[in-house]
Amino acid sequence: MPASDGTSGPAHRPAPETATRHRVVVLALDGVIPFELGIPQRIFGRARDAAGRPLYEVVTCSVRAPGPVRSDADFAILVEHGPRALATADTVVIPASYELGPVYEEGRLTGELAAALAHIRPGTRLISICTGSYVLAAAGLLDGRPATTHWASAAHFQQLFPQVEVDADVLFIDDGDVLTSAGVAAGIDLCVHLVRRDHGTAVANDVARRTVVPPHRDGGQAQYIQRPVPEPRLATTAAARAWALDRLDQPLRLRDLAARESMSVRTFTRRFREEVGVSPGHWLTRQRVDRARHLLESTDLSVDQVARAAGFGTAQSMRQHLQTALGVTPTAYRRTFRTLTPT
Repeated sequence: MPASDGTSGPAHRPAPETATRHRVVVLALDGVIPFELGIPQRIFGRARDAAGRPLYEVVTCSVRAPGPVRSDADFAILVEHGPRALATADTVVIPASYELGPVYEEGRLTGELAAALAHIRPGTRLISICTGSYVLAAAGLLDGRPATTHWASAAHFQQLFPQVEVDADVLFIDDGDVLTSAGVAAGIDLCVHLVRRDHGTAVANDVARRTVVPPHRDGGQAQYIQRPVPEPRLATTAAARAWALDRLDQPLRLRDLAARESMSVRTFTRRFREEVGVSPGHWLTRQRVDRARHLLESTDLSVDQVARAAGFGTAQSMRQHLQTALGVTPTAYRRTFRTLTPT
């Protein structure tokens, strides 16, 4: 899977029109990477309800008074909010920085950073992108919890914070109110995941289309660790995956997928895992869960019909898979997200 998802199902119901939008506050630290700093605005800022209304408000703050914040590029970023903005957040995002100093070297917060984080209210959802996880760990917020960071920093991170359960293979980890992502673009995966968790697949898919990114990536960050370059003429499993996606409502056997690529089952399984990061069976289940979610949100098909169309065969089988993946039943999922499909 591209993520380790510890949620117990959709966390937020759609906000009434008159309600305050969910506020995301992004903490820009000196040395911040501009690409990662812009991810929350790009993803959360594009999420809209069926009437086209923004679902999130995104603001950026620094640990000091409003003013310039150094980036790792050849420009500074003018931030209009100071640390008190963190007290107004429903979700706080901490992108990576190349100037974490004692946070990265010794695993401790500076006084300035500790004072800023003290503004965060209990119960606020916390997100880190890449090595922003060092800040959460140094604050003691990851003790005894699963977390991830950039694969190149994972060993150092684990050594510095032995009380954290580090998983260097996934793109992100959702542990309910604390979420951590791997390097750089994995922050996009995590933010799209949160939009899906908050508002359903239709809204998340709309954001992904507008951003021109996949709604979710298969596999984990382990697939990006440097390895010898494969032989350019080496066969791939892409055609078999495309073929399977057009036939999710049908029984799909591993040997049929392998035959599409003229491979033995053993070779196909090994190649598939190398390319996608998970087994063919795991991947198929994920695609069927996503198909079921889409149909539950966007159609009036009965649960039995959705189960057949998604390839689960029976409502009971689909119920078990959705319960495992999302923590909710098909009926509960539909009740939560059915009215959120964008026009």
